[in-house]
Amino acid sequence: MRVVIAGAGSVGRSIARELLGHGHQVTLIDRQPAAMRIASVAEAEWLLADACEPSALAEASVDQCDVVVAATGDDKANLVVSLLSKTEFGVPRVVARVNNPKNEWMFDGAWGVDVPVSTPRIMTSLVEEAVSVGDLVRIFRFHQSGASMHELTLPSSSPVVGRRVGEVTWPTDTVLAAIIREDRPIAPSQDDTLEAGDELLIVVSAGAEAELRALQELLAGAPAPTSPTESGPTAARP
Repeated sequence: MRVVIAGAGSVGRSIARELLGHGHQVTLIDRQPAAMRIASVAEAEWLLADACEPSALAEASVDQCDVVVAATGDDKANLVVSLLSKTEFGVPRVVARVNNPKNEWMFDGAWGVDVPVSTPRIMTSLVEEAVSVGDLVRIFRFHQSGASMHELTLPSSSPVVGRRVGEVTWPTDTVLAAIIREDRPIAPSQDDTLEAGDELLIVVSAGAEAELRALQELLAGAPAPTSPTESGPTAARP
């Protein structure tokens, strides 16, 4: 796979090293001479240029790459790179870094973004997932379909503890994807019994707010708040 990364800061270089380690071809673009730390990622191709300029993207042969990653520290630049990559060069997949969570609503298909990645949102999600018991935590949203994955750790007071998966009436448009028990992932069958402390990974279709509330009440034994705890790589426009 050929990947072009706009932004050769610490984030861009880290992504490049990981991708190179997996056997992919990587080109790093940055307009700042100080960012040209070529020795730090010697296996990558480097280009000193402004990735917001179509000529720079053309020089990097973006039209021949599989993925563009807009990884600068400037949200405006990341949006411009994403839009140019998608509309001018027809890149199949564009991944964009979101630096300010308030800007997340702009990082969508209208700006050429296939996958927005918000580090603050991801960190929030991981913190909530680590400490919450009995609350739904959104950990990921599938950008193309709008479906989302949620996690809930079953409290001992949950009405489904001790019941088999097949005995639970799951809300419409929700699917129990996995059970994590003592660090061991389990592909749930109809005969698996739910236990206190189980981490449930549940996929919910787009816009299923009523189903989320029903799911929270079903698993925690208490009405959900107005909207369930939400975190993750993407968020709806405020």
